[in-house]
Amino acid sequence: MNELALKYGCNPNQKPARIFMADGSDLPVTVLNGKPGYINFLDALNSIQLVRELKEATGICAAASFKHVSPAGAALGLPLDDVLRQMYHIAPDMELSPLACAYARARGADRMSSFGDWIALSDVCDVPTAKIIQHEVSDGIIAPGYEPEALEILKTKKKGNYNIVDIDPAYRPEAIERKQVFGITFEQGRNELEINAETMLSNIVTENKALTEAQKRDLIISLITLKYTQSNSVCYVQDGQTIGVGAGQQSRIHCTRLAGNKADFWQLRHHPKVLGLPFREDVSKPNLDNAIDVYLGETPEDVIGDDVWAETFTRQPEPLTAQEKREWLDKVTGVALGSDAFFPFGDNIQRARRSGVTAIVEPGGSIRDQNVIDTCNRYGIVMAFCGLRLFHH
Repeated sequence: MNELALKYGCNPNQKPARIFMADGSDLPVTVLNGKPGYINFLDALNSIQLVRELKEATGICAAASFKHVSPAGAALGLPLDDVLRQMYHIAPDMELSPLACAYARARGADRMSSFGDWIALSDVCDVPTAKIIQHEVSDGIIAPGYEPEALEILKTKKKGNYNIVDIDPAYRPEAIERKQVFGITFEQGRNELEINAETMLSNIVTENKALTEAQKRDLIISLITLKYTQSNSVCYVQDGQTIGVGAGQQSRIHCTRLAGNKADFWQLRHHPKVLGLPFREDVSKPNLDNAIDVYLGETPEDVIGDDVWAETFTRQPEPLTAQEKREWLDKVTGVALGSDAFFPFGDNIQRARRSGVTAIVEPGGSIRDQNVIDTCNRYGIVMAFCGLRLFHH
């Protein structure tokens, strides 16, 4: 099949809409269930590239949770401990495959942003992964195949209308890509440069030059994630998964702060007070996630106040004070940070340090590079200049 008609474009008034192969060849995607839309396919085709590259770079299966053409989370299929299972709402006895762990981590990076996500998997969707997806609010999924039972599980979502897309794992696009804006066609070579530790992390410019294998892995995850994130973008990574992605900000420091705040919330979700919140059994996952987000924010009284706490909890929780938050975050270390373009000022490093960042990769090339390097040296942070800008629009 060469083309697929869509209900409408980005918005209902934008008709007609379709995806098609301009060279007359068959589409590399097959819709197995549902009726994906224009934005669904933008998310699907960006996210599948991300998880493919993560798998190729690390040799480990990967998953991504996409919203509005940027990743809310991306992760490798590393095991979950008991705390992560609780944070990600996964029962202690639930069977988890590596791919299921990858999606649980990708979804768990920023559960508020992942509500209604598009899912991408690097490998054939198995039953454990489908069972996790079955109980999450999601728009659709793309993968290079589905186990028969997994496919049947996914087909039960959204009253049988869940969007399920299969992609040919052998598909590779042509080297030139094009798009139109205001009737004018833009053309450029695809960004096919391979991202790996040998090419991206060899130019360490700080006094501290010691990078662990875990740091190298996480820095590469950050760069590959940034390659498919709307610019400006910054990505915090820990233990094989993104924990804060800042996308589409006009100012890099605002991007660093946005992603850093998300990373801080992920860290604070490990806090005993959060893990011990006495939720009512009838609270749904989305409402639970929203309550945690508000509880960790600047107005916790909106969920634990005298007049509202009983709507969510079996007893009134104590607040997590600003001092308790800072004490918890001050213990965080080992976080990796990637930026899709150079940091123009050392304030980005100072903000990153407050979220436990100990390793950074960025292109370099600013007239203030030395100021940024000096700031890293002040805090003992190791930083590599990869020499590669990763803007994505």
